[in-house]
Parts: sequence; structure tokens; C-alpha cells
Amino acid sequence: QVLLVESGGGLVQAGGSLRLTCAAAGRAFSTDTVAWFRQAPRKEREFVSAISQSGGYTYYADSVKGRFTISRDSGKNTVYLQMNNLKPEDTAVYYCASPGGGSGDYYAQTTYEYWGQGTQVTVSS
Repeated sequence: QVLLVESGGGLVQAGGSLRLTCAAAGRAFSTDTVAWFRQAPRKEREFVSAISQSGGYTYYADSVKGRFTISRDSGKNTVYLQMNNLKPEDTAVYYCASPGGGSGDYYAQTTYEYWGQGTQVTVSS
């Protein structure tokens, strides 16, 4: 069992920055790829970013490439999402996810067994 807790969301003006944190408890996810997804109102949940277990590989959706940076601190069992130059279209609830030992495509929701409760990010224009 893995408990994931996101934090760091909030209200920010367009062009601003936020850093989201995903902390894991119950099982170290240092051996897992960890991903961020987001869901905007009236839209499907979508892939945002993922980081490999070593941190050596990172993946981004085209819509956030060049603005968001994912990183991890395995010693702290934590993954971060640094979001810069935020846009109103980034407004969504952001979720971190862990496969919990399973495997699959990093961008597919079905790969991930454990999900956090989400943190709201609101970007005003």
C-alpha cells in the first residue's frame, strides 16, 4: 500500500510559478516511475509529466514542455513538479501517481495503481 499526498497548489497569476510536492508513505517508491496528471473542469484527466526510478529519464506533455520540470528526491521519498510561466489553461487539479510495482506506458493512467487526493492549481489571467 502506498499513500501519496500532494501539496503546493494555489492561486497564481499568469506567468507565475508554483512547485508541487508529492510525498509517499507506506512504501518507498524509489523504484517506481512516478507521474503527474491533471484534470481541468469538464475535461478528461491527462498526463503531464513522469520521471523514471533513477531520475535519469523525464517525460512531458507537449503543452508543458519547456515550462514544467519534474524531479525526485529518493531519500525523502518525494517527487516535485516545478511549474513556471503558468497559463490559465494550466488550471486543474493535479494528481501524482505511482504504479506500486507494476509496469506500463508512463503516459497511461492504467499504469498507475496509487493516486493522491489532488491539489488545486488555479491560474488567473
